[in-house]
This record gives sequence, structure tokens and C-alpha cells, in this order.
Amino acid sequence: MSQADIKVPLKISIAYGLPGIGAGYMYLLLSLYVMKFSTDVLLISPVVMGLIFSASRIWDAFSDPVAGYLSDRTTLKFGRRRTWIIISCIPISIAFFAVFSPPASMQGEDLDRWMMFAILGFYSAMTLFFVPHMALGAELSTNYHERTRLFGVRHIFYTVGSILALGSMHYLIQEEFRVNGNVRELASNLALWSVLITSLLIIYSVSRLKENPDYQDRVNKNPFKAFADVWKNPHAKILIIILFIENVGGAAIGVLTLYIAQYVVEAPTWAPLIILAYMLPSTLSVPLWIPLSRKFGKVNLWVFSLFLTGVSFGGIFLILFAPDVEVRLLIIFIGAFFAGIAAGCGGAIGPSIKGDVIDYDEYLTGERKEGSYFAALNFVYKSAYGVMLLLTGFALEYSGFIPNQDQTMEVKFVLTSLYGLLPLICYSIGAALLFYKFKLGEKEYEKIRKALDEVD
Repeated sequence: MSQADIKVPLKISIAYGLPGIGAGYMYLLLSLYVMKFSTDVLLISPVVMGLIFSASRIWDAFSDPVAGYLSDRTTLKFGRRRTWIIISCIPISIAFFAVFSPPASMQGEDLDRWMMFAILGFYSAMTLFFVPHMALGAELSTNYHERTRLFGVRHIFYTVGSILALGSMHYLIQEEFRVNGNVRELASNLALWSVLITSLLIIYSVSRLKENPDYQDRVNKNPFKAFADVWKNPHAKILIIILFIENVGGAAIGVLTLYIAQYVVEAPTWAPLIILAYMLPSTLSVPLWIPLSRKFGKVNLWVFSLFLTGVSFGGIFLILFAPDVEVRLLIIFIGAFFAGIAAGCGGAIGPSIKGDVIDYDEYLTGERKEGSYFAALNFVYKSAYGVMLLLTGFALEYSGFIPNQDQTMEVKFVLTSLYGLLPLICYSIGAALLFYKFKLGEKEYEKIRKALDEVD
């Protein structure tokens, strides 16, 4: 029996996916709340925090390739992926706790520096976890459809963590308005419990997972050559283009939901629920997408999900013409719901297809460099998010946006276009490119897999 025919036991899939709960919780809580926590609770200048986040995004994007290459090149007996995953526990815990627990006596530039190093440290530490963890997922199975199930389980757990983060954010915001509320203490306690639980989940996960020893030391010793190979892979090249375009549109939900809820829908307290309406169906729909991918094919189903996501966001543009808050909320919740269902497909099938592309690289080069590939793809994600932030900043600046005031119709139109029409355009282009240009389907993959098994 070839390795491609070996099924991944459910307990292994669960063990692989479990750390996603902690990672999803930490990443979303920091992404959505730390700006408000820093400006409203710690009283740090918004300009300073903006600079810190810009620097962290730039650093984070370029640190991914380094983490990917180091993971690929590690030859320790414990494993090249598991080693870095377990190492990441310590800096993740220290950095995340530091972000939400600065010394009470610290003020001014000292506090600014503390938050800068804590946030940069957190993103760097998460890179040490994410890149090897995604690479390990691609290695656990070479079966075309088993990979989808494996990454589907991971997506479910990651989304569960993200939903828990939304709940924590809700309690933290409530604490701000309590008469004797202590947001700093609550944030510190939440951070402490999250790092303890996440560390335990990671330790449990790596103790249950095994790596393929045949993959060790099978990467080009030249890091520049290793990353050049990613772009030389024709399937990887078109996938990178598709993912960049898709994620420019996909960043809208993270970047703009708070603005849309407050200034267009005029219901700012509903923002966490709007995000929840996106995340919950994303989790619950995964068991639906996995069997459908076997019937209709991974690529075809991903094309459909991209188109559905685009249409769902495009429909949200109608809130601009809705007569009242209730109708606007109804429209945005329907759009978020269907976009979330589609996201469940992307969360399971997207990484699975990336694993297929990596196998094609092995077919071309004889090397295994999952870390380099997932690092390159993470760079694409973060670059796309940065582009969306840049577009939003310029659009708001030149449309006449004024914070915490009623906005003009021009500003509302710009916000709604970025939230609805831009994702519609991006996802439609991504779906068209995937359908017409991406050629690594199941039949093509089976030929590659057969050739690799014959070599082994």
C-alpha cells in the first residue's frame, strides 16, 4: 500500500487541529482588540499604535520565509516541524501575556517601547508556530482527499478559538463601562489562562503526532534557491496570484467591520455579532464541504466557494440603500452568513490544494520544502492584508472621513464599496483564474503521486 492510500485516523486529525483553538483565540483577540485596549485603556497615542502595527506587519511578512526555511532545514531526531512548534510555546506565552499585562507604573515612551516589543515578539513567535504547523499538516498525508479532511478539522478548531476571542472581547468592552471596572486586570487574567491552555494543547498535539523521517534534509541548502523554486512551480505561481487577489478582498471583514457597523449600519455594538455570523457557519459548514469535494473535485468546489463569497459580499453593498437600521442589519447578517459558509470551504480545501502543489515541487526537484511554501503563502496573506489597510487609509483620508461623527454619503459609499464591491471583484477574478488557469486537478495529481511512490 502506498503512502497516498493511508488514511489519517480521526484522533490524529484532532491532535493536529487542537492547537488551532489557542492560536485562533490569541491571533483574533490581539488583531481586533489590542488597538482599542492600547488607546482607550493604556492611553497610548493612536499614531504610535498605528506605527507599531505597520512595523509588525512588515517584520512579520519577512520573518515567515526565515521560519519556513529553518523548519525545512532542521534535522533533529524530534522532527523538523515538531521541534519548532514546541519551541514556539515559550515566546508565544511571554509575548501574548506581555501585550495585555504591561506594568501599571509604566507610562510614556517606556510603555510605547514595551508594547512595540511585545507585539513584534508575538507576531514573530506565532510565525514560529504557524509555518511549521501548516507544513506538518501537508506532510501527515499525501492522499488527495485526506488532506482536505485534515485541514478541515484544523479550520474548525481555529474558528472555535476565534469565536471564543469574540466572547472575550465582548466582556472586555463591557468591563470598560462598568463603574468600578478593571480592564487591565481582566485582560491580564484572560491572557494568562490563554497561554497556559494553548501551551498544553501544543504539548499534547506534538506528543501525538509523528513526522516522516524520509522528508528530513531534503531541501535545497541555498535559501534563495529554495524560495525561487516556489515561483518556478507553475501551479504555485498561479496559486500565489489567486490567493493575493482573494485575500485583498477577504481582508475586508477584519479591517472594515467595525467601521461599517458604526458609520453605515449605525449599530456599533453589533460588530462582534456580525463577525460571529461569519465565523460560526464557517466552522459548521466544514463537514459539508469535505464529502462534496470528493464528489465534485477540490478545485471545482473552491471555484464555487470563491464565487459565493464574492456574491455574498457584493450583496452587502445594498445596505447603502436600506431605509433603516433593522434592514441594514438583516442584509449584512445574510451576507456574512453565506460568506462564512463559503469560507468553510476555503479553510479546508485551500491548504489541501497547497499541499498538492508542494508534492508537485517534489516531483520537479526531489526536495521537500513545505515550510518554504507555506511561508511564501503566508507572506502573500499578510501583504494582501497590508494592501487592504493601505487602500482603506487612503480612501478614508480623501473621502473626508472624520472619526466619531456622522459621515457624509460620500464616506459611506467609499466604506460600503470597500466592504462589498471590492471583495465581489477580487473573489470573482480569483474564481475565474482558478477555473481557467489552475491545472492541478485530481487526475493530474494522481499521476504525480504515482511517480513519487515509484521513486520511494
